[in-house]
Amino acid sequence: MSYNSFGRVFRFTTWGESHGPALGVVIDGCPPGIALSEGDIQPWLDKRRPGTSRFTTQRREPDQVRILSGVFEGRTTGTPISLMIENVDQRSKDYSNVALAYRPGHADYAYDAKYGFRDHRGGGRSSARETAARVAAGAVARLVIPEVTITGWVEAIGGDTATGFDASQIGENPFFAADVAAAARWETLVDAARKSGSSLGAVVACEAIGVPAGWGAPLYAKLDSELAAAAMSINAVKGVEIGDGFAAATLSGEDNADPMRPGAAGPEFLANHAGGIAGGISTGQPVRLRVAFKPTSSILTPVETITRDGDATEIATKGRHDPCVGIRGVPVVEAMMALVLADQKLLHRAQCG
Repeated sequence: MSYNSFGRVFRFTTWGESHGPALGVVIDGCPPGIALSEGDIQPWLDKRRPGTSRFTTQRREPDQVRILSGVFEGRTTGTPISLMIENVDQRSKDYSNVALAYRPGHADYAYDAKYGFRDHRGGGRSSARETAARVAAGAVARLVIPEVTITGWVEAIGGDTATGFDASQIGENPFFAADVAAAARWETLVDAARKSGSSLGAVVACEAIGVPAGWGAPLYAKLDSELAAAAMSINAVKGVEIGDGFAAATLSGEDNADPMRPGAAGPEFLANHAGGIAGGISTGQPVRLRVAFKPTSSILTPVETITRDGDATEIATKGRHDPCVGIRGVPVVEAMMALVLADQKLLHRAQCG
């Protein structure tokens, strides 16, 4: 059985490969009557689009989205919404050596072990190219939750963590950084990795403001477990934290608590160590998560590996790759946050009205 879908009520299925003619997504469960056009989706795809700076892959993809179904006279109909994005700048010849040997850290060997066959051109379904479809779906999900504002940013690159935070700076630099000084340092770091044929990891933070109290469910549909699953499904992600995450394990009970005082419109929280979620249910505070992206596995530096026949060899991956895939991971994390929250909103409405 194959798993290419995510969500319970607001459910999406992505399709397509890195070097195929196109990729896309089918969204099922979107409420009817929502105003939707390509113009509502394209700005989010442009944030993720490759080739926008020297710090990302130089593959030139316009990532123009087309709505194929589910919209009539500018509004959603309640039927499946199909979105398509054409691939126009593939260079499959760059991957001829990948057909013969496995790239360490990539999914090459694992795919062969599972299927006995794989699309070696750019990694097929394991390529981060697939995330364009998620971003398109996330743009639709945002329209289901207009009360929520979602913002993502890069918090660290190559172990260098930002210390300042100015949200107005996030869209003003190629790193989605909220710290101007950090962005300047990261420019040097990423340039050095790119020129040496290597790559760097990154940490992406994301916050959703305006999530009302009550979304999520105990145990098997916890808001935090759904967010963790969504983030871990993103290519190259190896870790997720909700709220304080692993740092919570170093705190005492009183230090980790989120004290409450009476407020005019409900409780006022004096802290948010829990990341806006308690018992799997949103508290009304900002929902916060951090996502760790590993360094890009496709690098020019030769690495020891084996061929498909089991012989020892080395491989250096040609082609155009992100020296730090976490940079373009920001709009993807935002999209997955939106998709989970839209799904949880509809689940909450179904049960509680």
